[in-house]
Amino acid sequence: RLTFISRAIPDVRDGFKPVHRRILYAMSKAGYDAGKPYKKAAGIVGEVIGKYHPHGDAAVYDSMVRMAQDFTLLILLVDGHGNFGSVGGDPAASMRYTEARLQGVSQ
Repeated sequence: RLTFISRAIPDVRDGFKPVHRRILYAMSKAGYDAGKPYKKAAGIVGEVIGKYHPHGDAAVYDSMVRMAQDFTLLILLVDGHGNFGSVGGDPAASMRYTEARLQGVSQ
């Protein structure tokens, strides 16, 4: 029997890890759709932690940042507004300074 400790394995069906799926689900349920105003990332992270992913906020925010970076994913899932890092290795701004909503493809 194989047990993985300290990391989640992506699902075979869609390639998402549980935290990615929970972020997209929480944003969809809350109505943070494309075309609507951006919402504070701290609020989104708090909602995900409070309802779906009872772990640290850093893991949730880092996963959301990755889904908003155009240089990490082929298709963006989250539309980020603010400093979400750079190719050169600059980190993303703190979650209280950034905003996000779903991309059209994520709805």
